Amino acid sequence: MQDKYAHQDVERAAHAHWTATDAYRVTEDAGKKKFYACSMLPYPSGKLHMGHVRNYTINDMLTRYLRMNGHNVLMPMGWDAFGLPAENAALKNGVPPAKWTYENIAYMKQQMQAMGLAIDWSREVATCSPDYYKWNQWLFLKMLDKGIAYRKTQVVNWDPVDQTVLANEQVIDGRGWRTGALVEKREIPGYYLNITSYADELLNHVQLGNEKATLNGWPDKVRLMQENWIGKSEGVRFAFTHDIQGTDGALIGDGKMYVFTTRADTIMGVTFCAVAAEHPLAHHAASTQPALAAFINECKTGGTTEAELATQEKKGMATGLFVTHPLTGAQIEVWVGNYVLMSYGDGAVMGVPAHDERDFAFALKYQLPIKQVVAVEGETFSTDAWAEWYGDKQKCVCVNSGELDGLGHKAAVDKVAELLAARGLGEKKTTFRLRDWGISRQRYWGTPIPIIHCESCGPVPVPEKDLPVRLPEDLVPDGSGNPLNKCEAFLKVDCPCCGKPARRETDTMDTFVDSSWYFMRYCDPTNSEKMVAGGADYWMPMDQYIGGIEHAILHLLYARFWTKVMRDLGLVKVDEPFTKLLTQGMVLNHIYSRRTEKGGKEYFWPHDVEHVLDEGGKIVGAKLKNAVGDLPVGTAIDYEGVGTMSKSKNNGVDPQDLIEKYGADTARLYTMFTAPPEATLEWNDAAVEGSYRFLRRVWGFGHKLSAIGGLGALAAGVSGQSLSKAAKALRLEIHTVLKQVDYDYQRMQYNTVVSGAMKMLNALEDFKGDGGEGDNAALAEGFGILLRALYPATPHIAHTLWSGLGYAAVSGDLLDAPWPKADESALQRDEIELVLQVNGKLRGSVIVPAGADKAAIEAAALASEAFQKAANGAAPKKVVVVPGRLVNVVV
Repeated sequence: MQDKYAHQDVERAAHAHWTATDAYRVTEDAGKKKFYACSMLPYPSGKLHMGHVRNYTINDMLTRYLRMNGHNVLMPMGWDAFGLPAENAALKNGVPPAKWTYENIAYMKQQMQAMGLAIDWSREVATCSPDYYKWNQWLFLKMLDKGIAYRKTQVVNWDPVDQTVLANEQVIDGRGWRTGALVEKREIPGYYLNITSYADELLNHVQLGNEKATLNGWPDKVRLMQENWIGKSEGVRFAFTHDIQGTDGALIGDGKMYVFTTRADTIMGVTFCAVAAEHPLAHHAASTQPALAAFINECKTGGTTEAELATQEKKGMATGLFVTHPLTGAQIEVWVGNYVLMSYGDGAVMGVPAHDERDFAFALKYQLPIKQVVAVEGETFSTDAWAEWYGDKQKCVCVNSGELDGLGHKAAVDKVAELLAARGLGEKKTTFRLRDWGISRQRYWGTPIPIIHCESCGPVPVPEKDLPVRLPEDLVPDGSGNPLNKCEAFLKVDCPCCGKPARRETDTMDTFVDSSWYFMRYCDPTNSEKMVAGGADYWMPMDQYIGGIEHAILHLLYARFWTKVMRDLGLVKVDEPFTKLLTQGMVLNHIYSRRTEKGGKEYFWPHDVEHVLDEGGKIVGAKLKNAVGDLPVGTAIDYEGVGTMSKSKNNGVDPQDLIEKYGADTARLYTMFTAPPEATLEWNDAAVEGSYRFLRRVWGFGHKLSAIGGLGALAAGVSGQSLSKAAKALRLEIHTVLKQVDYDYQRMQYNTVVSGAMKMLNALEDFKGDGGEGDNAALAEGFGILLRALYPATPHIAHTLWSGLGYAAVSGDLLDAPWPKADESALQRDEIELVLQVNGKLRGSVIVPAGADKAAIEAAALASEAFQKAANGAAPKKVVVVPGRLVNVVV
């Protein structure tokens, strides 16, 4: 073997071996315990980033470790290939999204293969493939048939210049991200999935402390995020009445304006009501009030999510309309509020400014009455400033509330519900923050919704035999809306019911649909007759899912919902898709910038910068160490600390550059060693170099051992050898570390796995033997254990050394070699070292046989040079022995 570690040669040879043996193809095997480990599929953006490297290496280490332990392990990969970035790239480059996407997939696949990942590529899926999205369409039609999918109008962000719908993140300060036009809210028809009918089950399985919870292998923080998003609330839904008539003479809403509240105990404190801009009462009032109509139009340029509404300035305008309080008969003024969403609840809220912080601020702003109706003993109410106790429902009792006075929260809610029910105006109700999932997107690059629009028959489902409805892959978006609307070849179709000319639906599905079941398709990737089949029965549920915390809510929630729908349709047998979840930490790097003359920001690559440090070594600034553009060496720039790697901030590290310079094993080792999987990883070039030096040491030691020859046979026969004291000590150290490494693998603490491997190498390098058969056997065994411990992290170098040094000839290919188990006999010590104290003070140590009794330990202590020196001739009065720890001589 070569004396120098040539990573490119090592990795090229390893890849050739794995390809030739089809090493990673996995099939169902009833005779083995299965384990399904999967990383969240990537978007084919063009290049891998270090977050990908970290995510996939975590998965790869788990896969290889379990395979060596006899499991049948599946690690597949695919591509979340539909979506807006491809359309944006098409706009920029003038190429079809399909071409851009497939080219990116090919390049990123090469990068993954260069990393040496144990991926079964025979199961690869791309969500933009008709073979895949056919089943999106098929299941949508099944859900439509069962009433889980349905059509209704939805409020969207509309760019009047581009004539297209914008996602919330594309609206910046109320304007379209590309055109800068003021965005409008429009109501257009779209398709929804009834996820709310599964709300209770979705909550029960994830909720902390719920006896029905099944997702105990998920991080608590993710479970709590899901619980809060589902947002179960128990309260009262009731109506304010009115006699307001529409233009047709009928009472608007049958004379009732409904609201839902979890604080029915504060009902006597209602001093106003607020409705959404789209509420029928708002429309009615605006028809005769131009100022109100203008305000409503302004509201329509705002956000469409609760998160956006929470941060924007709360504005309102009185409608001049009044509704009647259901218990007191008081007239309550109705306002339009920009913080009320029509899509949440009934599009109206009761305003209790004394006991709701948002209402309190709104009332102060518009000088509305504030009436205290609950009190906490010892606290004084004031309208000068909000106090937390104003909204406390645990300690409060009702005041100024008539027959509710003196009642606590629960008793008051019960009483209010009783009074409202008696009037036929309300009842207790459980509601959820979760809303049905709108899947219609006015986008081109996505799964076509399989609906045909006929003037005679209305919306008609595409017959199952005609699936998939294929998306044309040669269209190029030009910024003027969905290009499908101009594609006659796609649009024109005959109605399946009456045969008359009709047109296809041009909306496509939300890309969350694609990622809601891809992990199922991995189980039966080439089945053209069924969405899933026997493979899903074998592999599901997934045993370990790995991905970023940014997907903790929507992706995971939709995947859980989709699984339950598939279960209810008889397609799968599992209730939940993911048994365990690991959310890996972000990869961070330093950020450097400066303000340009025009006020913008210019970012600098870390390799062009050096830090400015204070006397304590703390970073206080930065300056250029290389000239950048017109900026000379030494130019002072701003140091912004560390943040997530990003191309836009010039602080990313290209894995391809790293692989070419140091090798994939170095990249893998560094990302695993520097931090635990769940923690953030701060990039450190020096630590990358350190990982590379460690691998060179491993190679160098292997080269040294190659002179012995036949290491596999030597290692296998170590237990039959007569071992020297040094060899026994080496085995003790190696097997002690192995025991910890094995435990760390089981708990996926891969940073300490790597540190354990480093301890093993140190012990091997420090070994001083006489070169006898027993010493060589101990070295051979120890290095074989090190290679197997390192293999899941650095498979290329471990595979090459394992094969080249003769281990494969005895134990087989490293991929399936048995995982080493700590030899209990090696962990038994012949001698132990005890702390020696004289009169309670540390004076040294004493070595005794491991099985020595108290008398033998006393004798050894008294005979030791350390005692003789410390006692200075004094006779011992008492000897105290603490077995396995110390001996204390009192003189």
